[in-house]
Amino acid sequence: MSTEQALREEIVAHGLKLTPSGLSQGTSGNLSIRYGKGFLITPSGTPYEQIAPADVVPVDMDGRHEHRLRPSSEWRFHRDIYAARPDVHAVVHAHPPYSTALAMCRMEIPAAHYMIAVSGGDSIRCAGYYTYGTQALSDAVLQALEGRLACLLANHGMIATGATMEQAMWRAIEVETLARQYTLALQIGKPVMLRDDEVTQVLEKFGNYGLMSKKESSPST
Repeated sequence: MSTEQALREEIVAHGLKLTPSGLSQGTSGNLSIRYGKGFLITPSGTPYEQIAPADVVPVDMDGRHEHRLRPSSEWRFHRDIYAARPDVHAVVHAHPPYSTALAMCRMEIPAAHYMIAVSGGDSIRCAGYYTYGTQALSDAVLQALEGRLACLLANHGMIATGATMEQAMWRAIEVETLARQYTLALQIGKPVMLRDDEVTQVLEKFGNYGLMSKKESSPST
């Protein structure tokens, strides 16, 4: 079991990777890790290079916090994901260009490549649009994540989850790669979709695939 300090340091370390990885720019996006009876989350409106471990905000499952900094404005969907999904222990929310471009068109990512299995199913759904930070957005996120480990947010960005922060970041990068590949394929022609049985075979094999095999099992679809 990691200590609170270790988890705070992990959030800070991965926050510094958001911009170099192409997942977010400036202060956009947010990270959280389940801890105790609540979770730890990045503060609102603070550049990642300025966040110290002590700046990470503890929030309980009622949304209460006692900290000099405010938690990310998106704390609600982090809280609701943890409440609804015991398999999730880390959440990455980001605004990478290709995932966001598809989300602006309110398109999902279909089974055009076998790595769709990183989502835990045969698609990466796009949640409906609602104002950021609202309960309505959180409700839409939970619906899009049903039986999934990642989703897009209409006119907004994307969410990736994991059993660890390392997994969640890995998944976020894989989702953005899929979004880029799918966007390019659409410019060339009509992508050919994998059959249901082909996706099922990949999902079964992913039980022993890299980060997917570490303390994580995909939810049933």
